Amino acid sequence: MFVQCTKKLLDELKIKNVPENEEEVLFSWHANVITINRKKAVVFVNDQNRYVIALYGLKAKDFKKLDQLFLDAVKETFQAECIKNEIIEQFIQHSKQVVYGKTKNRTSVARMNRSCEDFQYQAQEFEQSSIIQSAVSKFASSFLVGNGNGEYIQPNEKMYEALEMFFEQPIFGCEAYELKVTLELEKYRVWRKVIVPSHFTFRNLHKIIQLVFGWQNYHLHDFYIYDDDRPILNLVCDEEAFAYSDKNDTPMLFDHEKRLNDYLPACKKVKYTYDFGDHWEHSIKVTKVYDAYSKNYPECIDGEGSTPPEDVGGEGGYEYFREILANTSHPEYENMLQWGRSQEYKEFDLNEVNRELKLNSDRL
Repeated sequence: MFVQCTKKLLDELKIKNVPENEEEVLFSWHANVITINRKKAVVFVNDQNRYVIALYGLKAKDFKKLDQLFLDAVKETFQAECIKNEIIEQFIQHSKQVVYGKTKNRTSVARMNRSCEDFQYQAQEFEQSSIIQSAVSKFASSFLVGNGNGEYIQPNEKMYEALEMFFEQPIFGCEAYELKVTLELEKYRVWRKVIVPSHFTFRNLHKIIQLVFGWQNYHLHDFYIYDDDRPILNLVCDEEAFAYSDKNDTPMLFDHEKRLNDYLPACKKVKYTYDFGDHWEHSIKVTKVYDAYSKNYPECIDGEGSTPPEDVGGEGGYEYFREILANTSHPEYENMLQWGRSQEYKEFDLNEVNRELKLNSDRL
């Protein structure tokens, strides 16, 4: 890989003399070091398609191994894109040695600076426990960017095209799970069946469940993973959760720290709870394993039932809500109808759900 650095980054790397070098444009990058929230980040931007690879929270010792961190970040970010492992390995092996040089021209530097700005705007999404920012890199690479002469491109799409052309084969393929997620209600059948790449984190799964059920992500959530009927792990979304002791002394971690394939399909029982007030509990079961899933985003393949509105008051409140909507002469009918619409209460629509999954795939 040929990484063309700003003077600021070369100084950080303590590199004074840089060789003249040429590399195939797909394996050539521009890079800069910036400071965000008093922490150092390095943003790499591909010269061919402006795909972004980013690192955050680097210390002095990390700059000494920037070569390996960059290659690891390429691998992890491409894996997050569901690119085949053999394609990733070939990409890295094709130009494994990292060579540093000076920035090429003003146009390349301006484009790199724009990508740095796009990355910086996502500071609230940074993964604080990891230097490699694969999720934010993936999302930043989905932004439309100007490419001159009034042309706009999506760097991720251009990277996919470039990889397919270079390796002369489809690039997507990963293990995936078909999951049946059932909202546990006594009187109503509400469930979704969705295919999810197995390397996705439980935080990714949370976002997917929100989309396929039409929840609005207003409230906290957690996961419980079971070995038979004994909970072995509680995955949480918020720092405050650690202040509350679990009655079973179940270990607690953040839900972004574990991937689905760390526990599935071996663990047969997983529970997801959303909104601890209304307490919407979902059971999750693996119904099928795909060895080579050919998409780079989840897909909902079946489902049944409308999701209750947010803040309806649990299943009892939902039952009362349904009773009013079933009686057009009820004095509260119009108010309840309007309130339901404001809460985006609607019938399950498979096509609409999949449009939402595709539209939001870069945020997962």
